[in-house]
Amino acid sequence: MNVIALLAANLVALQGQAVQLSQPHEPGLEAVEVRWNDHTIPYVRRESEWITVVGVDLDTNAGAYSAEIELSYADGRTASRTDTIEVRSKEFRTTELTVAPGYVELSPENQERAARERREIAAVYSTLTPEARWSEPFAVPIPGVEGGRNFGHRRVFNGQPRAPHSGADLRAATGTEIRAANAGTVVLAKNLFFSGNAVFVDHGLGVFTTYLHLSEINVDVGQTIERGQVLGLAGATGRVTGPHLHWGVRVLDARVDPFSLLSLGGSLP
Repeated sequence: MNVIALLAANLVALQGQAVQLSQPHEPGLEAVEVRWNDHTIPYVRRESEWITVVGVDLDTNAGAYSAEIELSYADGRTASRTDTIEVRSKEFRTTELTVAPGYVELSPENQERAARERREIAAVYSTLTPEARWSEPFAVPIPGVEGGRNFGHRRVFNGQPRAPHSGADLRAATGTEIRAANAGTVVLAKNLFFSGNAVFVDHGLGVFTTYLHLSEINVDVGQTIERGQVLGLAGATGRVTGPHLHWGVRVLDARVDPFSLLSLGGSLP
C-alpha cells in the first residue's frame, strides 16, 4: 500500500464555533475522514469537493490543535496530512438568573430524573450518522430573527454558579411556530426536567440541533423532517424565566453557537 503525505493547511476558529473542512475531489478518491477531538468523522462528496463539519467546544482552551486527515483511493493508495486549527478565545459574560427554587435545590426524585435524562441525552450525542441529511444551508428556526442571546454565558441561578449556557436564546412569544433549521431525523421529543418540552434533530455527520422550552411538540421520534418544518410552538416549560426558544447545536460532544452553522460554506449533498 502506498502512503502519500499531503501539504497541511492552517485554519482559524473561535471558541464555540462549527467549522467546515473541505478537500478537493480527484480521480479515484473514494473516502475522506478526519480525526478530531477523539472522533473519526467522515467527509461527504459535493460535486468537486469532499466536505465535513467539526466543532470547537466553547470551553476549548485557546491554542493550536491538530486535525488528522486521511484519504483513501480505489487502487489501495492512502494519503494523509495534519491540518492545524488555531482556536482563538472569545469573551463570554456572566448571566445571573432567578428561577423557581425547585430547579436549583433539587429533590431526590428530581435529581434522579435529571441524571437519567443526562444519560439519555449523552447517548443521543454519542451517535454519529455517517451521511449528511441536509442539502440546503442552515436557517434560523424563527423566520425573521437575526440573532440570539446568551450563548456561552456563565450562568448563576439564584446565586449558585452553573454550567455555561450551551445555546442561543431567541425571543419568541408563547405559541410562536418553531421550525427545523435543516432536514434531519427527530431523535428525541419529550418533556425534560430542565429543558421542558424539547426536540432534538440529528442532521448527520455528528451535527444535532435542539429546540427547548416548547409549549407544544408537533413531531415524533424517528420522524424525517424537512428544512423549515414546524417542530412545535415556543413556550416557557422547564427552567426558564419567561417564554423564548433555546436553540442549541452540538457537533458530537462540542457545544457550538448555532449561528455559526449559518456561515458554513454552502450546502451538503
